Amino acid sequence: MKLSSLLCYNSIVIQCHDNPDADAICSGYVLYRYFSDKGKNVRFIYSGNFEISKSNLVYLIERLHIPIEYVTKLSSKPELLLMADCQYGEGNVHKFSAKNVAVIDHHQVSTTLPKLNEVRSNLGSCCTAIWYLLKLEEEEDFFDKKINTALYYGLYSDTNAFSEISHPLDRDMIESLDYDKSLILKLKNMNLTLHEAKVAGVAMLGIEYHEKGKYAILKSDPCDPNILGLIGDFIIAIDSVDVCIVYSILSFGVKFSVRSCSKETRADELASFLANKIGSGGGHVEKAGGLLKNELIKKQYPEYVEIEDIAARYSISNIIKERLNTYFDDCDIIYAKKASLDHKRMRKYSSLNLVVGVIDPKEFVAPGSMAIIRTLSGDKNIEIKNKTMLVITENGDVVPITNDNFLSSYTKTRKKFKLVTDYNPTIKIADTGKTYNLMDYVKPFISTDKMNIRAKKLTKMTKLFTCWDNEKYMLGQKGDYIAISEDDKHNIFIIDKSQFKKTYISVK
Repeated sequence: MKLSSLLCYNSIVIQCHDNPDADAICSGYVLYRYFSDKGKNVRFIYSGNFEISKSNLVYLIERLHIPIEYVTKLSSKPELLLMADCQYGEGNVHKFSAKNVAVIDHHQVSTTLPKLNEVRSNLGSCCTAIWYLLKLEEEEDFFDKKINTALYYGLYSDTNAFSEISHPLDRDMIESLDYDKSLILKLKNMNLTLHEAKVAGVAMLGIEYHEKGKYAILKSDPCDPNILGLIGDFIIAIDSVDVCIVYSILSFGVKFSVRSCSKETRADELASFLANKIGSGGGHVEKAGGLLKNELIKKQYPEYVEIEDIAARYSISNIIKERLNTYFDDCDIIYAKKASLDHKRMRKYSSLNLVVGVIDPKEFVAPGSMAIIRTLSGDKNIEIKNKTMLVITENGDVVPITNDNFLSSYTKTRKKFKLVTDYNPTIKIADTGKTYNLMDYVKPFISTDKMNIRAKKLTKMTKLFTCWDNEKYMLGQKGDYIAISEDDKHNIFIIDKSQFKKTYISVK
């Protein structure tokens, strides 16, 4: 959906969820400004049982002059009811009648969506989704200081001070915004009330420690999600705690925060594991978090008890503990430098000739420059040398190789290179700050080298520290493949099961 496709409506009501948070308020405000600037008759509303009273939100509304209204009914049906940071018919959204409904959101789909919708569940905030839609409209003059500040604070608040960011579009937005730094600093220091300080203290008194996995679990009373992160930051400083999970039960689900100071446990990966099929999770290596949705939990656990009852097998505390036990107990950790795999019991495979995208970065970057390559997998810092070439795989990964290796391994092809991802990899030059879309410079090549390996399916979750990186592990799930090069017994790696079938063929 494009924002310009909604300009056919003159009467527009923008609605965010009941008891709105910063992302909902900021999202609605940016949409209000966009349609107002286009000459539309616009209102920005919310409903529910309570009006906004949290000090940082009241201050935000006052400083940015956000025209948000608390209403319990509408006198007439708007031509368009535009839902911001929520979905029509959700339990935490008052249902108003409208001639047409549209949705812009970043949460998991939980209702039947109207035809007009833009739901980006992999983004950290609804503000990011709206920023992306504005970018598609090439509305560069629209981004004034107030708009930028709202977008920045919406993402900051919904990702626990950016610690739960997992999509590169979130990072792209942060870097593009010229926001009011003094206002953001003030808002950052208005998040904790005296009541919330007491909530944090009570939660820390109830710490549950698991010595074998060196992880701690804490349950907090309902509070601002940022408080969960503050609790986690305090607990992870304990000398015997390597990993900390703090969660809070809300009316619509469970918000949780993860902290890790162990290289064997990435916080973002653990958050994703905890939320698998019952919500969403992500973030950074040391800090992450997510949301478990009630309706998704019920699909996976039909006997789920929403009201916390430790006697119930499928209460949220027992579900979290069960998943943590699986994560820490049913997992192999392999260090490639020390490992010795029995390759004789592994099947032989040979690599297929795959079409890749190739870029010569020296077309637009001076040799000797430092650059940041951004993909769905994260950011990678590299130095562009005289012989550096970049190879893009169909899933969007970017691998720097030398020109000599490139010439010996790839040849030109008439076949098209297709990128199977929702994000085009970019490269940002450190000295100038200029960003280039790598797909604008890509040329199709086909691999000519044959890599011979031994491989077998994994029977449990496995973390592999490769011989070329002893700090970050490759993660393999049950059904993925662990492989070893026939030329180097320490060249061990993991391949996703879907990617393996596209990349290798069995040989006798």
